[in-house]
Amino acid sequence: MKKITSLALTGVFLLTLLTLPGSSQTAEEIVKKMIEVQGGKKTFESIKDMTMTGTIEMPAQGLSGTLTLYKKEPSKRRIDVELMGMVFSEVYDGKTGWATNPQTLAVEDMDEAKLTEAKREAMPVVSILDPQKYGLVYTYKGKENIEGKDYFVLHQTYPDGFETTLYLDTETYLIFKSTVKTTGPMGSEVEVEQFQSDYRKVNGMFIAHAIVAYASGEEVQKITLEKVSFNTGLEDSLFEKD
Repeated sequence: MKKITSLALTGVFLLTLLTLPGSSQTAEEIVKKMIEVQGGKKTFESIKDMTMTGTIEMPAQGLSGTLTLYKKEPSKRRIDVELMGMVFSEVYDGKTGWATNPQTLAVEDMDEAKLTEAKREAMPVVSILDPQKYGLVYTYKGKENIEGKDYFVLHQTYPDGFETTLYLDTETYLIFKSTVKTTGPMGSEVEVEQFQSDYRKVNGMFIAHAIVAYASGEEVQKITLEKVSFNTGLEDSLFEKD
């Protein structure tokens, strides 16, 4: 289940998007325009919590089910994945975390590595408004042509050193693709590509409703969002250990 939750949050929760095309872009300009087209500073600051629900498919394993992601500002998040009649959860309350062991189905505290990952994935939505304050570093890498279309390439480094590369459509500045390097089952390094599409505006913010992930060229996960809600008053108890 580690792959499921990591990929889901990498694609679904990174709400960074858009800007206007230009010939001499800088990372700062791109980030500012991403915010502007996304809905603006006020839209980001208005978010107190969010809930995303949809379906998840894992072709390689022949599995499919449902997924629900909860995020409460500034740093709580929970993801529940239901497969074969069983619910696998991963929860971070802002300080500590726990997850369902997929083999034993027991609830276990996160180890240090997983806590670092959870903290990263639960970063405040407003972190993009002040990257320096939250230890985020953006570097513009120029344009890259993919299948005849140009994309702006933006490198993102988190406070813990984790790196993501974002590919932005040069016309809409919506994120087309993101790539990360992670550790595979046998300890080898694997590149994961995640493609985002079917953008819809929800409460003034563009959200990708279709996310497909590939590892070493093989499709490993497909997420289709059916509903996205903001500011529904999520209770802190939702993020407490079961």
